[in-house]
Amino acid sequence: MRGSSAFAGLGNSSFASLTPAPATADEAEPWVRGELIRSLMRAARGSYLLAAALMPAMIALSWGHVPAWQLFVWLGLGAVATGFRVWGERVYASQYAARDSASQQRFMERYHPLWSASAFVWGLSVLIFFERTPLMNQFMSWLIVAGVATFPLNGLSLHPPLLHRYVNTLFVTMLACVALRVMQMDLSNPHFNYGFLALPLLHWWMLLRAGRRIHETARNSFELLYHNHILINSLTQQRQAAVAAVAMKNRFLASAAHDMRQPVLALSLYADWLRNEPELVQDIAPKIVRATHAVNALFDSLFDLARIDSGQVRLHIERVDVKQLLHDLELQYRPVAEAKGLNFRVHARSGTVLTDPIRVRRMIGNLIANAIKYTPEGGVLIASRQTAEGLRVEVWDTGIGIAREHLRDVFLEFYKVADHAGTSDGFGLGLAIVARLSHALGHPVSVRSRLGRGSVFRVALHDADEAQAQARISGAVG
Repeated sequence: MRGSSAFAGLGNSSFASLTPAPATADEAEPWVRGELIRSLMRAARGSYLLAAALMPAMIALSWGHVPAWQLFVWLGLGAVATGFRVWGERVYASQYAARDSASQQRFMERYHPLWSASAFVWGLSVLIFFERTPLMNQFMSWLIVAGVATFPLNGLSLHPPLLHRYVNTLFVTMLACVALRVMQMDLSNPHFNYGFLALPLLHWWMLLRAGRRIHETARNSFELLYHNHILINSLTQQRQAAVAAVAMKNRFLASAAHDMRQPVLALSLYADWLRNEPELVQDIAPKIVRATHAVNALFDSLFDLARIDSGQVRLHIERVDVKQLLHDLELQYRPVAEAKGLNFRVHARSGTVLTDPIRVRRMIGNLIANAIKYTPEGGVLIASRQTAEGLRVEVWDTGIGIAREHLRDVFLEFYKVADHAGTSDGFGLGLAIVARLSHALGHPVSVRSRLGRGSVFRVALHDADEAQAQARISGAVG
């Protein structure tokens, strides 16, 4: 069969496993950070809407005990902070929600003051109720402030820098307001025990500690989810590879049964014919020989590929005269081409290359046989030339050509282009063997083709290193 236009420099990727490499912590980290911020933003709306709903309750608890203008100033600041939170959420939804982890991080760095502003407003609330309203009202107000500090904990913990900014802003402002009120009131007759002031500090510490644990739990969950995705993708790819292998096996069995049927049937018919009319042995014997050679050629291709894939091929690198190699191939293939009515030409430039003479002969011979097979009329040209990268062998033909959609597949074993004349014989292994040997010897193969106009295969004959070539043969097995 014919080959891929992107086949230049086959490389290890052609034989690499489909299983992705295990994800490292560094690879998981950006994805996890992005998912944590997305989860935070999904939870953010509920927290600030609840805080906004509690503002009227705070005003009601202080009404009649604090000048109204102070309450309305505080309520106005709260409304502004809430409005900015709503605006920030819309900015996130329209510009950042669907973007990558780096964009999520940039959003948090740019818009974190929105959370700090809300915390500052709630810290200021201490000024409107502490030691200014009845004790029961103060108790209820403290519960509201504690709730505002605690409700968003699950969401804010997903991004520790934001949690620290929010909590620190809230409690620093709150304690500053408490200190201001203590300095303003009559210290000889306080309505509270000074030990009460330790409670906000304890709450502050507990929030940061709980936030750290929540963050660790959430991070572990997302890391597990990430690696589960990797595992699922790996299993999916392995399943696809197994399905492809089964499909390839089925294609091989169908191809083998079809391709061997004709020569085997011919042998049977010739044998019966010879038995019934032994005097025709002179006419029948050459036909039996040709049919036997056809069966042998089919098995030779199959066994060649099996030996390469099992690492049983032993390469022997030596200096090869490319011009002499092409003339030897000419002696082998010119009669085949001329028997088909094709013009066969060779233009060889002098040059040598370090390679395995048997394997490179097999490579180029398969390309020549492929060109003759798919060229119903016209001719085949074999040429060698010196390029800036070194010696290059080209096999030109005026055959049926290859459609663009088939170029990526025709170096695969057992692959045949459907509805192409000449694809009914052979296992479709000729170019698969070329691909394997190209990879092993380090002789990149490329192809250009136009449907109905012909093709040209090019082999770059770079000097091969025997140890590296043998290692590539062995590496393809694992």
